[in-house]
Amino acid sequence: MADLVLEADRGPVRVLTINRPEKRNALNLDVVHALEAALARIRSDDAIRAVVLTGQGEKAFVAGADIAELKARGAHEAHRGFNAALFLAVEELDVPVVAAIRGWALGGGMELAMACDIRIAGESARFGQPELNLGILPAAGGLHRLPVLVGLGVAKDLVLTGRVIDSAEALRIGLVSRVVADDQVLEEAIAAATTIAGMPPLATGLAKRAMNALFRVRPDTAFVLDCAAQGVLFESPEKHARMQAFLDAQAAKKAK
Repeated sequence: MADLVLEADRGPVRVLTINRPEKRNALNLDVVHALEAALARIRSDDAIRAVVLTGQGEKAFVAGADIAELKARGAHEAHRGFNAALFLAVEELDVPVVAAIRGWALGGGMELAMACDIRIAGESARFGQPELNLGILPAAGGLHRLPVLVGLGVAKDLVLTGRVIDSAEALRIGLVSRVVADDQVLEEAIAAATTIAGMPPLATGLAKRAMNALFRVRPDTAFVLDCAAQGVLFESPEKHARMQAFLDAQAAKKAK
């Protein structure tokens, strides 16, 4: 499981790379647990002052959740909130996290990016919350982090239509703070993280905590509501039918 998240240090900056390129870095439970373990190592290492989070390859940051695994989850798993707990851990990490995003950042991938403190996108980056198409909700933070970042009206547009937006629109609406050429994304993110790492650590940590506290819905309340609603949907016939249709379409593409 260790190779699902690669770890490398650039001075006081730790670079975490989700390493599942054959699945466009889709999140499954093994990836979630590998990221949780990586975060635990960061919390125990005082030399790390900032983190860069990215995905392996050029096609995707994280293309979303693993649909085959997600289809098998029921209300019990929804109430446990595996992804939501991971994303909250990213958001509440003592040191700032910079997302370096190329290619697809859909569903849980977009929610993971939103849990980071800064998002730097390549020109190829594409964002979307397509969960309603699959009969479920963006319940791992999309329903409350997205409105904070882009405003309630734009958030409703993205969630209720499931449309995918490009990096230029993501910059315009405030979903990302910078857009650079794809081949510059990682270095731009590392440069930003290195600047952060040079700041006084106590001030940096308190600034992050203060801004999170002031400008987000209480996560304990939000996640209870999200998980309760998701639990109902995980058991619904429409969820199973739509996810099976998605998997069938993927299998048909591979068979050609």
